[in-house]
Amino acid sequence: MDAKDRQILRELQRDGRLTNAELSERVNLSPSPCLRRVRNLEHSGVIDRYVAIVDREAAGYPVSAFVQVTLARHDREVVAAFEARVRETPQILTCHLMTGSSDYLLQIVVAGLDAYEDFMRGTLHDTPGIATINTSFVYGTVKDTVELP
Repeated sequence: MDAKDRQILRELQRDGRLTNAELSERVNLSPSPCLRRVRNLEHSGVIDRYVAIVDREAAGYPVSAFVQVTLARHDREVVAAFEARVRETPQILTCHLMTGSSDYLLQIVVAGLDAYEDFMRGTLHDTPGIATINTSFVYGTVKDTVELP
């Protein structure tokens, strides 16, 4: 990747709906080489996918929380079952395997505190192998971006 590829990535991270003509103008390339570079970035996996970023509150999910989970055991079956449950649960936006005092950090969204209770009782508490759960609710956001530097 060179400086021009990074410039293309910066523009696409800001607006993934740019047409090739708009993008090529912004990065000062003619359309054909610009498109070729974008395709190379896609094929090499640098560009993973294109998505719409949805306002969580406007979509009906005003409550965000980070949930730390520690497993009781770390054998393959427990880990696989937990991770499978995470992948199939739509309220869990991200799940990170962590170092430190907890094993996983989940980012969840729900419609309200009643929905949070339903999520905890019906999903996490029912997941075998969990030893501890610790939740921190988000009450404000200072920065939320998907743009890489």
